[in-house]
Formats: sequence, C-alpha cells, structure tokens
Amino acid sequence: MYAEERQQEIVRRARAEGRVDVVALADSFTVTAETIRRDLTVLERAGVLRRVHGGAIPVERLGFEPALAARDAVLISEKERIAKAALAEVPEDGAIILDAGTTTARLSELLPADRELTIVVNSPVLAATLGLKPNLTVLLLGGRVRGKTLATVDDWALRPLSEMYVDVAFMGTNGVSVERGMTTPDPAEAAVKRAMIAAARRVVLLADHTKIGNDYLARFGGLAELDLLITDSGLDHELAAEVEATGVRLVKA
Repeated sequence: MYAEERQQEIVRRARAEGRVDVVALADSFTVTAETIRRDLTVLERAGVLRRVHGGAIPVERLGFEPALAARDAVLISEKERIAKAALAEVPEDGAIILDAGTTTARLSELLPADRELTIVVNSPVLAATLGLKPNLTVLLLGGRVRGKTLATVDDWALRPLSEMYVDVAFMGTNGVSVERGMTTPDPAEAAVKRAMIAAARRVVLLADHTKIGNDYLARFGGLAELDLLITDSGLDHELAAEVEATGVRLVKA
C-alpha cells in the first residue's frame, strides 16, 4: 500500500470512528508507529485531522473548517474523476452555476472552450480561470470574500441570484447525509448555496466520498433537491445504498 492510500484510509477510519490510535493503526497496516506518526503529521498539515495524545481526530469533531489550500491538496485523483464525470452534465449552450469549491474548480479547468456558455460563479479564483476562455461569458457574484473558501457571500451575492434561472447548478458541499441533507460550516455560505439551488433547473452535487455521511452547522438543501450526486468509488456500499434509497441518482466516478 502506498503512503497516500494508507493516509486516505486513516482519514476514512477517523471519520467513521471519531478517532484513530497510533498503535492500532501500526498493527493494522503492518508498519511502525513512527510511520503512522508521519502520516498523521501529513494529514494534520493538510487540515483534515488534528493530532491528539496517542492518535488523531477528524477536524469535523472540532467544528474546524480547513482552508481552501488544505482541502485542495487531498483526494486529488478522486476530485479529478468526479469533475470528468460532471462534464457529461454540462449543456452544449446556455447558463450554469459553478459553486465555489475544490472539486468544482477541477470542473472549471475541464470546461470546453468552444461552447457558448454563461457561467455564474461566486469565486474570484474560478472567475480568473474561466475568464481566459474566449467563448465563455463569466458572471462573478459580488459580496464579502470569505478568507477560508474565497467565496463571495452576503447580500451582494444573494440579490443577483434571486433574478437568475440557469440550466444546471454544480454544487459543492462540506457534508451530505440522508438525515440532514447538504450542510456547510458557515451560515453565510449556506445562504448563497441555497439561492443557487433555487436559481437552477437541475442541481448536480459534486462530493468526494469523505463528505457523505458528515453533517455541519448550516443546512442549505435536502437530498430531494438533487437531480444527481457524483462521488468517487471510495464511497461505502451501505452509504451509497442509503442515498439511492431516497431517490437520488448517484454516480461513482
């Protein structure tokens, strides 16, 4: 097993069990305790775990929201596969919303330059990427820029959305569960996400497997509002079955 694969499994166990123990992990993976400690250091620097005495806990238990750069550095191949699968949902022409996020950012990089699309974004980072493609019309929502996610929020973002109607909204999330729907740590971002969903004919959620089964402070939509959930092949079969039982179409990339 490669170090990256082992680290992803450590994160999965931490989120499933609430905590991981150095000695138990070393026995499980047949490696030294020092190797596990190095793994935990890497994952702490990536912003997904926090070291505690004898092990680590997921940042979700601390109510902590990792910064954009930290989130962008993990599960890279999974996010790229999800973005490629999402391309099939992009219309030949018309208008779409791209929510701020690391997986939607991957989709923005893959969008064909020859399509006549209007793209609404709430991220200056996405606007800068998309603005270089000549056939795309990019509309950047204004407002306060959150330092954690570099997403625009508050009234200047909400007002234009109330007067829009796009073909597809490609959404990101921090957590999604059958019980609570889609959630994020910040109420201001939740309000913008809620307005994006209301402004779209179809809603496609891009969420890697670590997001599914987790809940955060602010709810911005239920599973019934989704037309499609695209995740990766790392999603647990039981969790996938629970989601599909609600009527949501689920694709594993």
